[in-house]
Amino acid sequence: MNGYNGKILRVNLSDDTISVDEPDESFYRRYLGGRGFISYFLLKELPRGADALSPENKLIFATGPITGVPVAGSGRNSIGAKSPLTNLYGDGEVGGYWGAEFKHAGYDALIIEGRSKNPVYLWIQDGKAEIRDARHLWGKTTGECEKFIKEELGDRSIRVAQIGVAGENLVRYACVVNDLRHACGRCGIGAVMGSKRLRAIAVRGHQRVELADAEAISSMARWHRTNFKKSKWLSNLSAHGTAGGLVAFNKRGALPTRNFREGVFEGASQISAEAMEAGALKERRGCYSCPVRCKPVVSIGEPYNVDPIYGGPEYETLASLGSLCGVDNLEAILKANELCNANGLDTISTGVTIAFAMECFERGILTKKDTNGLALKFGNAEAVLQLIEMIVRKDGFGKVLAEGSTRAAQAIGNGAEEFAMHVKRQEIPMHEPRWKQGMGLGYTLSPTGADHNHNIHDSQFERFLVNELNSLGVIEPLPLNDLSAAKVRLLYYGTTWRHMLNCLVICSFFEFALQQVVDLVRATTGWPTTTFELMKIGERCLQMTRAFNIGQGMSKEEDKLPERFFTPFPSGPLKGGKIEKEAFEKARDIYYAMVDWDKESGAPTLGKLQELDIEWVARV
Repeated sequence: MNGYNGKILRVNLSDDTISVDEPDESFYRRYLGGRGFISYFLLKELPRGADALSPENKLIFATGPITGVPVAGSGRNSIGAKSPLTNLYGDGEVGGYWGAEFKHAGYDALIIEGRSKNPVYLWIQDGKAEIRDARHLWGKTTGECEKFIKEELGDRSIRVAQIGVAGENLVRYACVVNDLRHACGRCGIGAVMGSKRLRAIAVRGHQRVELADAEAISSMARWHRTNFKKSKWLSNLSAHGTAGGLVAFNKRGALPTRNFREGVFEGASQISAEAMEAGALKERRGCYSCPVRCKPVVSIGEPYNVDPIYGGPEYETLASLGSLCGVDNLEAILKANELCNANGLDTISTGVTIAFAMECFERGILTKKDTNGLALKFGNAEAVLQLIEMIVRKDGFGKVLAEGSTRAAQAIGNGAEEFAMHVKRQEIPMHEPRWKQGMGLGYTLSPTGADHNHNIHDSQFERFLVNELNSLGVIEPLPLNDLSAAKVRLLYYGTTWRHMLNCLVICSFFEFALQQVVDLVRATTGWPTTTFELMKIGERCLQMTRAFNIGQGMSKEEDKLPERFFTPFPSGPLKGGKIEKEAFEKARDIYYAMVDWDKESGAPTLGKLQELDIEWVARV
């Protein structure tokens, strides 16, 4: 089958059995891959109310038809499960080389079930899989673990996806790390992997993805290599990575600062991409088959030793562990990033949870007696580093914060809940909802809670999407703070498009036009697909993830933002700017109507499920 191997690997860690499913082509065409596969198997196989950290939960690694194809944007894979952070649908994507290597090893997806008695790792090579002892790897850093595995298996080209000590200790926002520097950060998927006592998955593959039109794929790859620098966005990304946006956000007054209280950080220039490039940056690397090379690699020896094997911080990390915590010490942020990658922690949830604790401390809700003697004042870089290590080990106050900001706030009490910045218990990323108001609405409607990678940025409607989605009727830009019906329509189309890309598992940094994606899928699979069919796949996935959440007990009342974003910025270029609650709630109702969700329950209507040919979803 072009674009696929036609095989899904299953591993049951409770009884050490390994099997292979071979779905027919109609399954692949209906659900495509990535999020489509994950939502399908979670709906079909996970009982309602199952504990996310129990053996019942499914841990699913999924590729898409484009994964492993020699073209830009194809080096990604999805990882999903019921989230221990949100207790809802959880997934994320991760770049690097692991996804392509897994696909080349002969499989399209991996479903992990049960729980091992002892720590293990999986070794997957060219159509074969085995479960191996990992007791000697438990407690190691990700760098140590990868080194041991490659030496043990005798192949330096092996790719490793793994958890760190945070995942072993079931920190609710532990992540899965590929190639030491690429993280599937959100939703606490690393804790699910740790609950199964699965430390790592090592892969090696030598087969290539069969293509319907190899010459067309080669032509697309040549075009990307030749033309990406003509794009201002991709050119800047290649030069500075995502960190290049930090100073620009600060100038707009929209850089999340001191737990989202403010939008301007006086130390922004000290933690910027330019500051990093002035000394710490050693090189830039990228993902499989990608010419952009947007990933920073940093190294310093003083005042902290930072190992380049762990890459370097992206924008989200610089902001969440920097401005959000009031920290202007770049070297400390570089060390914090290393600690998170070496131990498998989501830097966003880590930073937001620490910033929450800092605000509670400054307001007198917490004292040094609560925090093991740490003065959790904004700007205390040493406290941030100490807290990260305490969170990883679940030591002292770190055990409270390891539960995430929502549960920590409930444990602390005394009004702490007001200062936990989350949606559906997932901490809010570094894109300020009062600035990008469509993004703020998207946070509330995302199946995973607040996640910038599952939504469309309002700024995209000022450039890319207006040009590349005009075949869907997107013909004019709208202001970032607009929440009209026209903006909601763009959000609906854009999020449906993003759901489809999450099924393809293709990098969203390459701003593919609709027709380019259609041509890419045709050249890979040979299917005579259309824009309509691909958008319906995205819509199918949108409805399946929503149905999963409703089935797990979510109510429409959880589709909300923290009250902070309905209060005005106190200073800066956006002073006085806020989300108008009435307009926000009206926009949410409009979105419900557009996607056919029941106004009272928030569930997909039976008619919509029937229209998408997934009526079975209503019965699970």
